[in-house]
Amino acid sequence: MNFDLSGQPQIVQTTVGYAIQGWDIAKGWLLSPAAWSQFGLLVLAFVAALLLTRKLRPVLERVLTPEPDRRSILATLRRFVLIFVPLMLPLLAFAFTAAGEGFTRALFGSGAVIAFGKRVFLLLAARILVSEIITDGFLKTLGRFILLPVMALYTLGLLDLATAQLNQMTIALGNIEFTVMAIIRGVIAGSILFWLGRWSNDQTGSYIHKQEDMRPATRQLAVKAAELGIYGIAFLLLMNIVGIPLTSLAVLGGAIGVGLGFGLQKIASNYISGIILLLEGQATVGDYVELDNGMAGTIVQTTARAMILESFDGRWIVVPNEDFITTRVINYSDQGSSNRYEVPFSVSYNTDINLVPDIIEKAVAQHPGVLDDPFPPDCELRGFGDSGVDFAVEFWVNGIDDGQHKYSSDVGFLIWNALRDNNIEIPYPHRVVELRKAPE
Repeated sequence: MNFDLSGQPQIVQTTVGYAIQGWDIAKGWLLSPAAWSQFGLLVLAFVAALLLTRKLRPVLERVLTPEPDRRSILATLRRFVLIFVPLMLPLLAFAFTAAGEGFTRALFGSGAVIAFGKRVFLLLAARILVSEIITDGFLKTLGRFILLPVMALYTLGLLDLATAQLNQMTIALGNIEFTVMAIIRGVIAGSILFWLGRWSNDQTGSYIHKQEDMRPATRQLAVKAAELGIYGIAFLLLMNIVGIPLTSLAVLGGAIGVGLGFGLQKIASNYISGIILLLEGQATVGDYVELDNGMAGTIVQTTARAMILESFDGRWIVVPNEDFITTRVINYSDQGSSNRYEVPFSVSYNTDINLVPDIIEKAVAQHPGVLDDPFPPDCELRGFGDSGVDFAVEFWVNGIDDGQHKYSSDVGFLIWNALRDNNIEIPYPHRVVELRKAPE
C-alpha cells in the first residue's frame, strides 16, 4: 500500500507507518504455515493450562488454607501464597508455551508468533495481579496506570521504541536537564520506595510497640528513629535512581540550615524538644498532665512537633513540645504512680472528736480504689471553725479524680454515711440575732 502523506503532519505519517508495518506482520503470519503451527501451539498450551488449573487449583486452595485461628509463621506464609493462586492459569500457559518454543524454532526456524503469545500470557497475568490480587489502593492505582500500560507496550513490541523516544525528550530546569524517562522512572521508583517505607515503618512500629519490657518513652523514641532511618534510606535510594549526585545536596543542606536559623527556628526547637522528652521520659502517652497555663489532659499521641492532649470533655489540645521543656508541667500519672487527694468536712462541737478519725479512716478504706500503699487513709484535725470542728481525710488512689473516676465524690458519700450511722452531726452555719429595745 502506497499513500502520499507528504502533506500530513509528522505524527500522522509516523502512525500510518506503524500501521502499515503491523499490517505486513499480520499478513505474514496469516499466510505462513509456520505461523499457523505456532498459533496451534498457543491454543494447545492454553487449553492444557486451563485443564490443569481446574484440577490443581481446588487442591492447592485446600492445602494452603490454614485454620482461621492459626497465627503461626507457617500459617501466615500459607495465606500469602494462597493470594497468588489466581495467577496459575496464565503462568502455566506461559510455561507450556516456553517449553514448546524451542521445538517450534528448530522445526520452522521462526518463533515470532509464539513469542508474541508468551507476552500476551504475561499481560494476562499482570491484569489478574492488578484486578484480583492487589488490594492496597495505592498499589492498585500504580498497577492500573503504570504496570498495565508498560506490559501492553511490551506485548506489542513497542516498549524499547517508547523508551528510546522518552530518553531523547529532555526538560531543562535552569542548568540541570532531565530526560522524560528519568522523571518517569523517578516517579515510579519514588512511589514504590515510599510505599515500602510506609509499610516497613508500620510493621516496625507495630513490632516495637509490642515490646512490653521497654519503657513507653523508649518505645516512642525507637519508633521515631526507625521512621527517620527508613525514610532517609528511601530518599537516598531515590536520589541514586534518578541520577542526582548526593554531593549536590550540600547546597540544599546549607539552604535548610539558613531556613532553620530564621523561619524554621520554632519547628527545629519543637523537634529537638520532642527528642529530649522521649529520651528523658518525663511525659509520654497515657500520662495526665497539667501545663503552667492551666491546660490539662491525657497525652494520646506524640509527634515530631507537638504532643496531643485529650481533655475529659473530649477535646484534643495540640501542645508544642517546646512548652513541655520551657514551662512548668505537672504530671499526675507518671506511668501508673499513685496520687493523693483529700476531702474536707466538719463535725459539731457536741461530738467527741477523738472518735472521728478512726470512724472516717475505716469508712474510706472500704472504697475499692483507695490504696494502702504508700499510705492508708488518714483523717486529720485541721482547725476549729465558726460552726464546727474542721477535719480532712487524705487518701491515695492510682488514677485521676476526674472523667471516669469520681474518687472525691465517692469518699464524700462514705463520710456522710459513716457520720450519720454514728449519730455525728454535720454542722451548718448558725447566726444569732439579738433584738434590743431602743431606749425611751
